[in-house]
Amino acid sequence: MPIPGFGAVAKSLFGSSNDRYVKSLAPLVAKIAGFEDTLAAIDDAALANQTVLFRERLTAGEKLDAILPEAFATVREAAKRVLGMRHFDVQMIGSIVLHRGEIAEMRTGEGKTLVATLAVYLNALPGEGVHVITVNDYLAARDAEWMGQVYRFLGLSVGVIVPNLSDEQRRAAYNSDITYGTNNEFGFDYLRDNMKYDRASMVQRRFAMAIVDEVDSVLIDEARTPLIISGPTDDKSELYMQVDAVVKRLDAVDYEKDEKQKSIILTEDGTEKVERMLEDAGLLEGANLYDFENTQVVHHLNQSLRANMMFKRDTDYIVKDEKVVIIDEFTGRMMDGRRWSDGLHQAVEAKEGVTIEPENQTMASITFQNYFRMYPKLSGMTGTAATEASEFFDIYKMNVVTIPTNVTVRRRDEEDEFYKNTQDKFRAIARKIREHAANGQPVLVGTVSIEKSELLSEFLNQEGVDHSVLNARHHEMEAHIVAQAGRLGAVTIATNMAGRGTDIQLGGNLEFRTNDELATLPEGAPRDEAIARIREEIAAEKDAVLAAGGLFVLGTERHESRRIDNQLRGRSGRQGDPGLSRFYLSLDDDLLRIFGPDTLFAKMMRNNIEDGEAIGSKWLTKAIETAQKKVEARNYDVRKQVVEYDDVMNDQRKVVYEQRADIMDAETVDEMVDDMRTETVNAVVGAACPPNSYPEQWDVEGMKTGLAELLALQPPVDDWLKEDALDAEIVEERVREAADTMVRDKAATLDAETWNQVEKSILLQNLDHHWKEHLATLDALRQVVHLRAYAQKTPINEYKQEAFSLFERMLDQIREDVTKTIAHAEFQYQPPVGLPELPDFITTHFDPFTGLDDSNDRDAGSTGLVQAQLPPLQTIRPEEPDLGMDPASWVGRVSRNAPCPCGSGLKYKHCHGAVA
Repeated sequence: MPIPGFGAVAKSLFGSSNDRYVKSLAPLVAKIAGFEDTLAAIDDAALANQTVLFRERLTAGEKLDAILPEAFATVREAAKRVLGMRHFDVQMIGSIVLHRGEIAEMRTGEGKTLVATLAVYLNALPGEGVHVITVNDYLAARDAEWMGQVYRFLGLSVGVIVPNLSDEQRRAAYNSDITYGTNNEFGFDYLRDNMKYDRASMVQRRFAMAIVDEVDSVLIDEARTPLIISGPTDDKSELYMQVDAVVKRLDAVDYEKDEKQKSIILTEDGTEKVERMLEDAGLLEGANLYDFENTQVVHHLNQSLRANMMFKRDTDYIVKDEKVVIIDEFTGRMMDGRRWSDGLHQAVEAKEGVTIEPENQTMASITFQNYFRMYPKLSGMTGTAATEASEFFDIYKMNVVTIPTNVTVRRRDEEDEFYKNTQDKFRAIARKIREHAANGQPVLVGTVSIEKSELLSEFLNQEGVDHSVLNARHHEMEAHIVAQAGRLGAVTIATNMAGRGTDIQLGGNLEFRTNDELATLPEGAPRDEAIARIREEIAAEKDAVLAAGGLFVLGTERHESRRIDNQLRGRSGRQGDPGLSRFYLSLDDDLLRIFGPDTLFAKMMRNNIEDGEAIGSKWLTKAIETAQKKVEARNYDVRKQVVEYDDVMNDQRKVVYEQRADIMDAETVDEMVDDMRTETVNAVVGAACPPNSYPEQWDVEGMKTGLAELLALQPPVDDWLKEDALDAEIVEERVREAADTMVRDKAATLDAETWNQVEKSILLQNLDHHWKEHLATLDALRQVVHLRAYAQKTPINEYKQEAFSLFERMLDQIREDVTKTIAHAEFQYQPPVGLPELPDFITTHFDPFTGLDDSNDRDAGSTGLVQAQLPPLQTIRPEEPDLGMDPASWVGRVSRNAPCPCGSGLKYKHCHGAVA
């Protein structure tokens, strides 16, 4: 018997550091409980008035930590009165952890939504705003309405950010004490704000605190990819189709693909073959594919190779209504309107023979890491975070604290079962499901793709098992299917259960059954009796399900990440319910095939397992866990690399966005424009008249050309050269005076306010244009900088140096262009027409390394469902005159980006405003 090490002995005696930390919070929880009786005795008005008292104490200099016990006790009492829910002590501990800027790891079913109310309320008291980030729009709207009842009872305002809101509605939501929304909505609003021309039109205010629900999904899974706002470029659909035709004629020997890295490259013979085909198609300039002139063709070729050889229909995307629709790799949902970037989506459209939409150019981007690190206080909660604890600390400086469950977990996690191939495995799964369902035990089956869901569905049909399938094809019914997955004998197949957001309650979900069954009740029928009957039926069914063993969670294969497996397992055994979980694996599974043990192991397995035979062993389970750790480490490296490269851009982004804010906030930008003009004069004269040189050595013609081009000046330089004591400083001073006089004369033709607006507009438009071009250059640089490694250089260091030089060049270019525009422009007074509107940008969230899109914008079925769930307080628009129903009367009174008053749901400019 092995002798336990010192660490194991110490842990058994004193508990882990996590246990000790949780135990240290017990006195604080006891202090909170000490206020319970006092608060229970006061009336509603006095309880609500606590908010006013707390804010007075904060104004007087007290800290949040000092009022924490009373504030938490106040929220607990409010929740009891408003929701009929009382926070458990473990929920108090979880919220203390959130308030301290840490991650609370709490099992599924422990009431994380309610936990957040305590920390949210406390941190909303200073009035600086708390953002609650959820994984989809449905949850944002649901939680804002549900938990908003507590906040509004206590006198705090609640806002929610979902798609299709006007800027006025967004601004009102952000100015609330508490704002709910998705990571994408918050991130895109930040980027859009920093593209606007007027501070008053921005919707967000200064960041204070964010609490992230499903923090691992948001800050880990989705953080592999930056948020991008882009605009369309030239149409190149013909080129895509021509390149696609070439790629489709290639054989497997012409290319090598690496499924681990999701990359594909041509072999030497393949390259020659492609060169001949491209030459015949008239697409190749010169004889060599990799000549500089063929850069664009090579780019399209690489994307077409990936589209045809790496991306699978019905797994990575589906074709619906003659359009390629991406499937989210984490949730299995369709993402209408989302597109892969960098030409990949166009390549897939060419592959499938559907209409090719134009490519897009990046106009603004940010990673989730750099967005969320802008919050002075950041915390989160999830059921699964411990496996990524080191990454949370490295990137976000957040510790993970595991919170004990309120009731001991009774779920039984069985060892994995291994089969020789997928057919054997699915046949065994179908029989096992039939056996458990026949006993009345509900079964939740987790698959990794639509393809696997539908294959398993066929096996279940052969076994005569009734079941529901939940994947991207059927996501409209998602909430209903998940909510009833705990009913007696129910069998539910789900593609990736991460972030589904609906609890599986044994016996069924009262709310959904009530809504469904009472909708068909005749007018005037007694509703209360029907609800009481449904409640009794659910209670009886729950007893039967508990007797059958609770929910059986069955995984059809292991995911790349242990967290996703744990999330699936966590659906069973909530709040002390019994449950069962088991995973079924085969040698054909992607994880084992790509990342598993070496081929010798696979050969032994194939040779020693009979068809249909299953084996289980701790060693095999350990081998799978090792493979998962490898993938997690690789994915962490990918995310770390994204952060390292974006950190370089982030420093520059901060400078540009701060500069924009300064321009918008300044009463006048004369000084800034004057400095730019002075530097331009110095640069032109300095280049023509080097230091310590004589006038006869000067490049006089170059100076004349530069002054005419950049400053619209033609000074008598030839006459000046006849003077004896002439030097470069005198020339600089004379040119500067001439330039200043010319600009002063132009400014005099307009009133001061108009001139100021002109200068601001020129500054902002030049800054935006060059920043957009700079982003495109950095994108191209990032794609090729890894080649510097062949020259024994570190790519990230090379990228930093080049990016810095490019940024300095961009600033020089902005300075020259602003000076040039003002110098050459002819100004005449016109009545002000308002600031230019931002065009309809495309928002995407794609992975620069894999091309996968994991944006989650419209994530709970239909937008209609989300809109219907909006808290009533947030749908009220600011006071405005009655517009009437005559479209002619709307012209000039309705903002072009506001919803059309006709009720179509479209923006005004795309509806009646298009006619005006």
